Amino acid sequence: MHTMKTLILSNEFPPYNYGGAGVHVEYLSRELAKLMQVEVRCFGDQNVTEGNLNVRGFELDSSQYGCPKSLISGFGSIQRGLDFNSFGIDATHVHCHTWYTHMAGIVAKLNYGIPLIITTHSLEPLRPWKREQLAGGYDFSLWVERTAIEMADAVIAVSRGTKKDILQHFSLSEEKISVIHNGIDLTEYQKQTSTDALHRYGIDSSIPYVLFVGRITRQKGIIHLVQAIKHFDPAFQVILCAGSPDTPEIEAEMQLAIMEASRDRRGVIWIREMVEKSQVIELYSHASVFCCPSIYEPFGIINLEAMACETAVVASSIGGIPEVVVDGETGILVPLEQNPAPSFAPANPEKFSRDLATAINELMANPDKCRQYAIAGRTRAEAHFSWAAIAQQTKTLYDQI
Repeated sequence: MHTMKTLILSNEFPPYNYGGAGVHVEYLSRELAKLMQVEVRCFGDQNVTEGNLNVRGFELDSSQYGCPKSLISGFGSIQRGLDFNSFGIDATHVHCHTWYTHMAGIVAKLNYGIPLIITTHSLEPLRPWKREQLAGGYDFSLWVERTAIEMADAVIAVSRGTKKDILQHFSLSEEKISVIHNGIDLTEYQKQTSTDALHRYGIDSSIPYVLFVGRITRQKGIIHLVQAIKHFDPAFQVILCAGSPDTPEIEAEMQLAIMEASRDRRGVIWIREMVEKSQVIELYSHASVFCCPSIYEPFGIINLEAMACETAVVASSIGGIPEVVVDGETGILVPLEQNPAPSFAPANPEKFSRDLATAINELMANPDKCRQYAIAGRTRAEAHFSWAAIAQQTKTLYDQI
């Protein structure tokens, strides 16, 4: 019996993480390495070997590229995908994360004759705003994702909501799809007493605050939260930890909305830089309420981070969020009536903003309920979302294939 070895392909891996997929790959590979040989190939200059885990980054020389800027990331993903393959593969199967590695996965499956597994962290047809960034590269990402998912031996959906989306937008049999949730490092994400981060960002530790953490993108719904501020009770602070705008247009829109929100109200603090993980954990720890106003969210790892740090959550009731946040137990879910795909914009943005404000005001006015939800959130994170459990479920799937 040959020993199992998994080859994980990812565009992100520390120190170059910018989203949930990178966090997922980082922790999953570490836990899987306790059970088998794991090789990670990623975009960058990483070179790490720890026990059963070997991580190798592949760099890209795009100095000879004469293509439009919007196409570089797509062409770069094909180039690196070829490098991943021509380097040689001795794994028993290949496991891809995000569409950037799907071409590499297809090439590995066909050339090396090994099973292809894909974890879907988000789905390209449900992210139409990517066209603003990628132009024709979006048509390529749509095609490569569809091709890979439909020829994969197994597809992992990070939530039941995502499984439903896969069945709706792609043609593959339901038995090929397994739901395995994202996880969280419970030793790292836990309530901190230090208030360094609060002092650093000018937050008054004697006044309660509601917190947002996320990128400035349509998907994260931050504009709807900023538009809700005018309905907030003035007694608490609003901390918006929001950087990396998708486009200059959305950044300008955000700036204007915050300026208007701050005109009649003190205590609105916008942190625009990328904040270190340890500082974010402190911000979670001291928040009375964490708000996730996303309009598209396959899983929503931020809600889990907040829950692990013992913070009550107010979140939109969409995608994978209701599988993480339990309404009336770990927080409040706000219904969101959406326009049909691909826009996903709230059908009534003003109502959505007002409903977010109502839920946030209700919790901020009731510290006992906040505390109760906070403790229940931590308990739920411990019971259902440890990386060890998720690695075990992933190994079981590998065994079946």
